[in-house]
Amino acid sequence: MLKEFKEFAMKGNLVDIAVGFVMGAAFKQVVTSFTGGIVSPLIGLMFKADFKDIKWVIQEGVANADGVMEGEVAILIGEFATYLIDFIIVAFVMFMVVKGVNRMKKKEEPAPAAPAGPTQEELLAEIRDLLKK
Repeated sequence: MLKEFKEFAMKGNLVDIAVGFVMGAAFKQVVTSFTGGIVSPLIGLMFKADFKDIKWVIQEGVANADGVMEGEVAILIGEFATYLIDFIIVAFVMFMVVKGVNRMKKKEEPAPAAPAGPTQEELLAEIRDLLKK
């Protein structure tokens, strides 16, 4: 059973998927850092606030004794927009990677057509010629 598991785990496709997953997770961190550290502050300049903290408060909350807001109901517009920007960047880069890999793959040539056999008329003519002999 251990040998069978080792064979399964070391198959090329599974290892490729694992490497892709780890690389994707690392790339996601880079994109999140880019969005949070560069894009959000620049957009925040327009709103004069931290972009990720922009929210639409539906119901005001009350600060408790520790100064923490309780009972606030808000739609976190900035946080959603930040994650949406992250997704769009990652999706675009993955699209470009897949497009590049597909372009690099050797285009499969269509299989040559099977040689056409003689037509029915040709076969009949051949039979006729053999019978004449």
